[in-house]
Amino acid sequence: TIRPVRRSYYDPSSAPGKGVVWEWENDSGSWTPYDMDVGITIQRAYEKQHPWVDLSAIGFCYVIDFATMGQINRQTQRKRRVRRRLDMVYPLVSGTLPKSQSWPASPGGVAAPPVPACACPQCLLVMSVKATVSAAGPGTATLQPRKAPPVPPAAPKVPVPAPGAKAPDGMATVRGSLKPLATQGGQRQAASTPTLSSASSTASPPGVGSGKASRPSLGTLNRNHLQRLAIAQSRVLIASGVPTVPVKNLTGSSPVNPALAGITGILMSAAGLPVCLTRPPKLVLHPPPVSKSEIQSIPGISHTCRKTTKKQAKKGKTPEEVLKKYLQKVRHPLDEDCTICMERLSAPSGYKGPQPAIKPDLVGKLVKCGHVFHLYCLVAMYNNGNKDGSLQCPTCKTIYGVKTGTQPPGKMEYHVIPHALPGHSDCKTIRIIYNIPPGVQGPEHPNPGKSFTARGFPRHCYLPDSEKGRKVLKLLLVAWDRRLIFAIGTSSTTGESDTVIWNEIHHKTEFGSNLTGHGYPDINYLDNVLAELAAQGITEESLAQEKD
Repeated sequence: TIRPVRRSYYDPSSAPGKGVVWEWENDSGSWTPYDMDVGITIQRAYEKQHPWVDLSAIGFCYVIDFATMGQINRQTQRKRRVRRRLDMVYPLVSGTLPKSQSWPASPGGVAAPPVPACACPQCLLVMSVKATVSAAGPGTATLQPRKAPPVPPAAPKVPVPAPGAKAPDGMATVRGSLKPLATQGGQRQAASTPTLSSASSTASPPGVGSGKASRPSLGTLNRNHLQRLAIAQSRVLIASGVPTVPVKNLTGSSPVNPALAGITGILMSAAGLPVCLTRPPKLVLHPPPVSKSEIQSIPGISHTCRKTTKKQAKKGKTPEEVLKKYLQKVRHPLDEDCTICMERLSAPSGYKGPQPAIKPDLVGKLVKCGHVFHLYCLVAMYNNGNKDGSLQCPTCKTIYGVKTGTQPPGKMEYHVIPHALPGHSDCKTIRIIYNIPPGVQGPEHPNPGKSFTARGFPRHCYLPDSEKGRKVLKLLLVAWDRRLIFAIGTSSTTGESDTVIWNEIHHKTEFGSNLTGHGYPDINYLDNVLAELAAQGITEESLAQEKD
């Protein structure tokens, strides 16, 4: 699959231009930054001193409350903490970009440091390293150490190799803060390890500089030399107790891309920051292989597979008949807004779509939650929904009747495997396997008659085989039967439209790690998913209803 990519510049007055980062607290207690565009929207409202900002305008069903610094899910009413922090200013480019130039400078030209594109720390760091290497002059363009001439007697004492021998090679540093480390490392490294001359070497007293072997410049280091440089630097830094920095695998065949390792080490050294590149934590999506004989059924749950077919039969009632069960008429409404059409309840409904067979000035109150709306607006909302005989209050999300979804046909398998999840070592694991094939959208879907895709199936999910884990599974089975686990829409991950997506009930798809936030350990997950199921109208009472 080929997709276009683009590169964006942000205004200096925006959140990234000021180095402002907005983050939300995930289930594991760590902080996750919002997407750049979402952060810009939140910061704009924050600077205007708005009490809150609704993100539905940019496609997210969340409200950010600045008074409590919380994120509220408009559907489930679940709250998360948010925070605002200052980070490094996002790199900006102003004016015309400088013309490309060779680096290091050619022997015939003057080695002048290039003008940085901007004054951000990243650009200044890169340019300072370029300038340092360029200043080493044309005499440093070879990787082969040369024989050193005799040192004049008047020169300071400097270790000099015997005539005909190769100069000893140690680790290179650009800043003096790492010189002790480099000196220690040079005693342990092989003589073939390449080094990078520092700016101070060009300023050595006459006679001393001529006695040193010629050092290679950064532009002449090939992949093998960068790899040896990275390995040498890592060994010295690990021995000295420098904290390690994990770098993701870019090649698929080695822990760290050698060129990336070499360049990163040089740049960090230039800033006076010791760095050691190590292998990142490993993502464990699936458990070890399990034979059929090891798979067991779940106690208290009959069968190990559940299927859904086409849309359930509609209730044979008109919208007016459905609403009559859940509403009380209000003869003298208060002087407040209808939250559907945003017109006053004392005035006719502002809905301009297909005309329901009801007067536009009638007002009703929902019997459970007490919220008041135009009957005209409620009928229009019901007609635009699943029309399954249920109604959900648009203000507080209270559900009237039995809510069903638009999940396409598929299969749900569930069983116990003999492996434990991180954080649940005292029990085995429930594995759920969802499988939904691609197909054609029905009348209840966003684009009837149009085909839809089903990416990533079969999808494997995991629960602890504990009492609460089995309770969650039973409720998930109810959600599956009511077609609430999946829906057809636009993927928030890939941006693809008309595809099968999760439907506000979070699942754990990472078995042995929690690098993506969808794994274990997560002490709050079972309670959170029970709250999400309750927001869909699925509670322990639903289990009794299903038996009836």
